[in-house]
Amino acid sequence: MRMNVVVRKAEKSDFFAVRNIMNQVQELHVEWRPDIYKSNDDLISQELFGLMLDSGNLYVADVDGKVSGVLGVAYKHFESPAHITRNVIFIDSMAVESDFRGKGIGHLFFEKVKELKAVSGADAIELQVNAKNYAAFEMYKKYGFTEKSINMELL
Repeated sequence: MRMNVVVRKAEKSDFFAVRNIMNQVQELHVEWRPDIYKSNDDLISQELFGLMLDSGNLYVADVDGKVSGVLGVAYKHFESPAHITRNVIFIDSMAVESDFRGKGIGHLFFEKVKELKAVSGADAIELQVNAKNYAAFEMYKKYGFTEKSINMELL
């Protein structure tokens, strides 16, 4: 069965679906790192969602009228005496509802971000991935992302 998927700007009516998807991802983080993440069914309040909408940088994957994925981006400008001046699109969040994972929605999100990069003239697209999220890491590598830095911790 072929899915009709549209990546569009998020709307106020998408709140509950977006919250549900972000809660699913939070539970993965809790599973991987219960020492730093905790379960929270109210991860995104309606107020926070409103701010996310106001930024104009929140998108959803709409599959035949059902919100099945969330993409949040931020535009960052880097300028310092030590670095080349750069404009980067940073993927703040990219999450797909569990029933729709592995069906190409992440790739559609990447195509959207590439489109945003072209329109804005940004120099690069960046993101962070949880070290335990092997599936996402492999997907990012297949899409052409390379490792830029590694975060480490000492507990």
